[in-house]
Amino acid sequence: MMDRPHLRISSAWAFLAPALLLIAVFFFLPIFAALLLSFTDFDIYALGDLDRLRFIGFNNYLQLLQSPLFWTALGNTFYFVMVGGPLSVGISLGAALLVTAPLTRFPGFFRAAFFLPVVTTLVAVAVVWRYLYHPRYGLLNYLLSLVGVDPIDWLGDPNWAMPAIILMAVWKNFGFNMIIFIAGLQNIPTQLYEAARIDGAGAWRQFRYITLPLLGPTFLFVALMTMIGYFQVFAEPYVMTQGGPANRTLSVVLLMYEEGFRWWNMGYASAVAFVLFALILAGTMLQLKLRRREPS
Repeated sequence: MMDRPHLRISSAWAFLAPALLLIAVFFFLPIFAALLLSFTDFDIYALGDLDRLRFIGFNNYLQLLQSPLFWTALGNTFYFVMVGGPLSVGISLGAALLVTAPLTRFPGFFRAAFFLPVVTTLVAVAVVWRYLYHPRYGLLNYLLSLVGVDPIDWLGDPNWAMPAIILMAVWKNFGFNMIIFIAGLQNIPTQLYEAARIDGAGAWRQFRYITLPLLGPTFLFVALMTMIGYFQVFAEPYVMTQGGPANRTLSVVLLMYEEGFRWWNMGYASAVAFVLFALILAGTMLQLKLRRREPS
């Protein structure tokens, strides 16, 4: 009888061991290797001859912080996060409220329709949006021409390229957050709304004093996931603009990709990756701290 707890613990480790081994080999080991690479000058020459590999300490990080291109990419990424993140969360919440509204008919159809862009491949989405953004034949410029606005070169104008990328990214990704908000809304007891209506509270007061406070944990999760995902923006500018025009859509991850897989500066690219990791970690800690300070 005394050995049963030990047997249970041994059995638990036996079942967990394969999964933990795979996580260690395919997750922690590559991260540790990338961290080591960030302190070296590993490049295409070292790939062919390891004798050329040198430990250079924090030189990659110092070079990174002195690079104007990195600060341009960082500014573009922050612009994408600060504009696209709140826009995506707001549209997701609005769509969730509309889908779950009592007067909405066929809510299942609208859930599927709004979620469809999330599971659509980015290449197919990019082809469609390229036609929408076409400076001469695009639908957006046609609609603008109906109200007398001159055509806009959405992807070729440095002032409009990033807003165009943000618009496409929000359209493609808001459906995922919408599903999370729908789950949060369904967990709010209907008795609270009934009591509020009896007390004379209108729709706005119900939303402000019942829906928003009780969606606090859901908001935190959605905000964190959106921030982390938008900090890692890569596919949208890579497919649509390749970082142009004039590097106005160059993101930190796209810069990391180009340094690592175009120029084969793997040590420098690893340093970019860990600087981005530090920024995401700092943003996550800040949001958690602000959430804890909010009155319950």
